[in-house]
Amino acid sequence: MISANDLSRPELAALLAFHAEAGVEWLLEDEPVDRLAEFEALKARRADSRAPPPMRQPSPSEANAATRQAARTRDVPSSLPAAVPAVAIPDEQAVKEAQFVADAARSLAELRGAMEGFAGCNLKNSARNLVFAEGDAASGIMVIGPMPFADDDRDGRPFAGKHGEMLERMLSGIGLSRAEVLVTNVVPWRPPGNRVPSAREADICRPFIERQIALAEPRQLLLLGNFTARFFFGASETIHQLRGQWRELSLGGHKVATLATLHPQDLIAAPVNKRFAWADLLAFKARIAG
Repeated sequence: MISANDLSRPELAALLAFHAEAGVEWLLEDEPVDRLAEFEALKARRADSRAPPPMRQPSPSEANAATRQAARTRDVPSSLPAAVPAVAIPDEQAVKEAQFVADAARSLAELRGAMEGFAGCNLKNSARNLVFAEGDAASGIMVIGPMPFADDDRDGRPFAGKHGEMLERMLSGIGLSRAEVLVTNVVPWRPPGNRVPSAREADICRPFIERQIALAEPRQLLLLGNFTARFFFGASETIHQLRGQWRELSLGGHKVATLATLHPQDLIAAPVNKRFAWADLLAFKARIAG
């Protein structure tokens, strides 16, 4: 082994620089040092500093007073009733109740009131507001999205915030405004975290959206997004496969010409989708004009 005494000053400086760059922090001591023992001693000192002070034992008089107080507490009945767990309506019963409530409504105003009092969908428990149809029901044009998002839930209206701004641009491109059409969603309550509604949640909400269509009697229906198109067409394809194809839906004895296109969120997330939506909107405009 080469000793440091055998190295010249430049060689020694180069060796020290090499060790420093390699991360060496300790040099050999004249006497051996047990670093493991040092570490264990440091841990012991830290543990002692964090230990709680010893508890003071209560005097006999204090112990007797505490015992008497505990006995009095046990003898006094609680004035607060026990929490009653929420009773969930079974899914099948909820669907039947939703159908009954929807069928009983004779106007959109009655339907909204009935939905506000409906307790069979768990989404209502976490949502701030019921998001109901908005716009001109007599226009003959209905635009349907999938579900409320955060802005919709906060404002209590469909297509609020950036989605609403994009929808307005989509409609204005074919000479329409949102005030001239009826805008709504398949599901009227926002799912937590904007997740996709479950199949059972969609089944519970189906009578409500179908009743909205039956009461408004639109001549043309524009579906926005993947979930909405699958919901009405009973298909498993994506919106890119379902868009741009006119179909005739029969809902509650009412037949309506229906076209699916992309949701405003699809255009915001990927602007390249605008050319597909524009082609669909032009086809929708041609159908309205015809």
